[in-house]
Amino acid sequence: MVRNYDALLLDLDGTLVADDGTIHPRTLAALRAASTSGVRVMVATGRSELATDPVLRTLDLDSPAVVFNGAALWCGRTQRFLEERVLSERTLGRVLDYGTAHGLLTVVMCAGRKYALAPRNEVERLALHDMTGLEFSEPQALRRHRAIRVTLFSSRQPTSDVFAEDVRRAIDQPNYMTHFPLNLLAHHRASELLVVDLHPPCCGKGEALRVLEERFGIPRQRVVAIGDASNDVDMFTRAGLAVAMGNAMPEALATASRVIGHNDTDTIGALVEELFLD
Repeated sequence: MVRNYDALLLDLDGTLVADDGTIHPRTLAALRAASTSGVRVMVATGRSELATDPVLRTLDLDSPAVVFNGAALWCGRTQRFLEERVLSERTLGRVLDYGTAHGLLTVVMCAGRKYALAPRNEVERLALHDMTGLEFSEPQALRRHRAIRVTLFSSRQPTSDVFAEDVRRAIDQPNYMTHFPLNLLAHHRASELLVVDLHPPCCGKGEALRVLEERFGIPRQRVVAIGDASNDVDMFTRAGLAVAMGNAMPEALATASRVIGHNDTDTIGALVEELFLD
């Protein structure tokens, strides 16, 4: 067949991965077949490399994964970062000062480890319970690490947009920021916490389009990107075809050129068969 696209970018949570943590068998088979036939299949996720690795092992792909919302590029085969950005000491200090001043649950994420203060209540314990590679630390120790991301949790603001703007004004340093209500994640539906993720300056998941062109010679016009959330918009606006899940956030739906089914179905498998295998 003559293909219109040569690469596929996949978000994980709310997209490729169902709410129970699995990948639909039809989708998995279609992705493996597409990869075998020469399609470059790549993961682009907000997850850390630690949380992404189990999915990469299931997919068994040759491509590296864009992790930490574009701040790093991880090779699952060799278990090392191919690219890695870190927050400046000034930015790290300011965001930690903000968290301390407002009594916020704060997590510092680095290569191979995540550090947080011990949770003070059940709400904080539940927010942290599924974080891979988490260690509890003393406040001053949080400042000693090379941070790829700092995550703040708050219930003080009415929306994550307001929370993000508060953080942006307080930090006043170059960065890439994402934000969302924690209850968007399948394992946190009952949470009232808001989340802000602060990363080093980058183009978000749009970095995946750069990686595909620089490393594999695939222009962005020949890339299909599939996602469900506001942090997928940066790759949507750069890809040749942007596909939103039926369960997607309004920002993703507004940017996508096509909408498919829910992440708990075989809808991605059907799309891969249509675009890459028929």
